[in-house]
Amino acid sequence: MISPGKILTVEEFIPIRKELKSAGKKLVFTNGVFDILHKGHADYLLKARNLGDAMVIAVNSDASVKRIKGDKRPINSELDRAFLLASLRCVDFVVFFGEDTPHEVISKIIPDYLVKGADWDVNKVVGKDVVEANGGKVLTVELTPERSTTNVIEKVLTVYR
Repeated sequence: MISPGKILTVEEFIPIRKELKSAGKKLVFTNGVFDILHKGHADYLLKARNLGDAMVIAVNSDASVKRIKGDKRPINSELDRAFLLASLRCVDFVVFFGEDTPHEVISKIIPDYLVKGADWDVNKVVGKDVVEANGGKVLTVELTPERSTTNVIEKVLTVYR
């Protein structure tokens, strides 16, 4: 059974963040849609989690996914996506954000490490300013080649047409 305390609002997570910081624990933060979980996601999340003592994932709300990716997405609801992420051993906490970027949630959480995939230019990572101004680091991790939600969707469409 998944601990009910893994999926939280940002406001519920802030006291936990303060406790982690007081204990000298390093918090890893990443964010994304995580629409159809696949090996690439799992590999990325394991690498990110290994950078610190705890990890929080900020998941795009359904409304923000629609704005960013179009009306056909997300495939899975935000609650389903959060449940799947929370069921992974490497994920300590999941929060939601409804904005188009995670800047606001990063500003509230102020993680020690902000992690994105290596397909991102570190200088263009949203929240870099906040994290570095507070002594944290922005890091990228290598992605699993040819593993993406887009690839999964394309394969399903090709095979089941």
